[in-house]
Amino acid sequence: MKKKPGLALLCLWLVAPLVVAQNAPPPSPAATPASSPAPVVPASGPSSLEQAKAAQQSAPESQLNADLFYELLIGEITAQEGEPAAGFALMLDAARKSGDAQLYQRATDIALQARSGDAALQATRAWKQALPASRDANRYQLQILIALNRISDTLEPLKTELRMAPSTERIAVLNAVPRAYARASDKALAATVVEKALAAYLTPAATGNVAGTAWTTVARMRWAAGDNAGALQAAQKGQAADPRAEGPVVVALELMDAKLPAAEALVQAYLRQPEASERLPEVRMAYARALLDAQRYAEATAQLQIVTRERPDFPDSWLVLGTLQLQDNQLDAAQASLERYLALAQAAQAAQAAQAANASQADEDAQPDQAAQAPTSPGMTQAYLALAQLAEKRKDYAAAEKWLNKIDNVTELVRAQSRRASILASQGKLEEGRRLLGQLPDRTPEEARAKLNAQVGLLREFKQYRPAHELVAQALVKEPQDIDLLYEQSMLAERLGSPDEMERLLRQVIALKPDFQAAYNALGYSLADRNIRLSEARELIRKAVAYAPADPFIKDSLGWVEFRMGNLPEAARILEAAYKAKPDAEIAAHLGEVLWNMGQRDRALAIWKEGQLINPDNETLLETLKRLKVKP
Repeated sequence: MKKKPGLALLCLWLVAPLVVAQNAPPPSPAATPASSPAPVVPASGPSSLEQAKAAQQSAPESQLNADLFYELLIGEITAQEGEPAAGFALMLDAARKSGDAQLYQRATDIALQARSGDAALQATRAWKQALPASRDANRYQLQILIALNRISDTLEPLKTELRMAPSTERIAVLNAVPRAYARASDKALAATVVEKALAAYLTPAATGNVAGTAWTTVARMRWAAGDNAGALQAAQKGQAADPRAEGPVVVALELMDAKLPAAEALVQAYLRQPEASERLPEVRMAYARALLDAQRYAEATAQLQIVTRERPDFPDSWLVLGTLQLQDNQLDAAQASLERYLALAQAAQAAQAAQAANASQADEDAQPDQAAQAPTSPGMTQAYLALAQLAEKRKDYAAAEKWLNKIDNVTELVRAQSRRASILASQGKLEEGRRLLGQLPDRTPEEARAKLNAQVGLLREFKQYRPAHELVAQALVKEPQDIDLLYEQSMLAERLGSPDEMERLLRQVIALKPDFQAAYNALGYSLADRNIRLSEARELIRKAVAYAPADPFIKDSLGWVEFRMGNLPEAARILEAAYKAKPDAEIAAHLGEVLWNMGQRDRALAIWKEGQLINPDNETLLETLKRLKVKP
């Protein structure tokens, strides 16, 4: 029985990563391109005789004779009939006799399809020895060495690949190197080998764009190896070599999570350039998202406003800005931003549809409004959901339903149904909303979790803490060590006036996940708010700060415990910084109370008034004003 070749994925895995950087790549061992007439082993197709004839055409006529043709034919038949080792030996012998590159490649392919890395490496070495100027032979050898995890041996082949690459392709080759080494088990060794191979391009004598790209490659390799400080240093050298290069900035954006202040300075230096790049808005958007991840909302908003001002036709900035404005209860501004996003997104969608229609010469009877028939994009879905939430805040439930009806993305069903349930609950129809969510599918664990989160979220939003607590308790029976469920249950226990249960659950979360900063913060704040065990509360919150130093809500907790301990100036300093980073009604409540107790009552009243404008229904703010008998 003929053995069916089924190793295409392995071959692609071995050869693909670095090949993508080339304009004329070596053929994948699983599929030879039209430009290379070497025989292949298709799943179904030409017979072995036909493949041997193809091999005959590829061999130089001066070397071809009856014996060589017969050897090629037998090699192909043998490889396909389940004896790849014998087929490989015959094909490699034919390649050596003819000196033909395609036959060396075919021998390599047979070895790869037989999962014999050592044989494939033997073939590429013979290929390079016979044809030392063959870039394809060198690239095959490089990829096979990486796949075999012989990273130290890749130094010379990588240097050769960079030397052989035309100057017009060198930057593409450099950019592809980190992908090629992504599977290396020893990342630190891979970083060292790559840096040695790139040494000639890391000197002051190298041209700016090549040096900038080379340093970016080094930065990515160091980052993959966990050397964040070294990665940042390489990115800084890349920016110094080519200030307009985006690569160092992309690395720096990733390193902002590593709490390296100099990484952000690198990003800011790039953004200060008057004409840094045509992709400057994308870089600024990425910076804004990094700021959002760090919960530095005011700074993120400032970056988004720059993008919308300098590039008003850039859709994504309007979407993110509108979402932030909605969170800050700036309803008019949020609606304007979100509708601006939708107009730009729909125009782009219509343009793409028209272009596709022209390219495919659509039927004359096709509908002219192609955009209306196109599926809703994820961004548009997000905008529709945000506008529905905005309308719900205004108690305009008909408008909210109108926005939800525009969503045709099945994957967004949970979010859309959650908003519908919230609208029903806002109209006094909570049970109807619960039934709506109860109809959501739960066929997979992911669907079941999304359904549970939606149900608990609805109950929490409308202060139905007891049934929410019961739902989570049922889920915990099945998954007793689920951190997210434990944390959710602890928050519900606190709402139900069960601080002991809350503390027990939070300590369980901390034991399971010692770096879960929200648990430290929640437990510390609970103790501080009840004015008990304040030293322990401060220690817990300081641990949370260590894990998330930029989080304004954790800073708010720290400021509050300092206030409880009588350290009013320190409390005011911390809370001022938190409120500046994130103007929030609860932070305003705490800051105002500290200022009130410091005798700065006019300022306290002003802060509370701002908090009421942000969220007039905030429970902490309302309780504070009631307790202090204050009307701002």
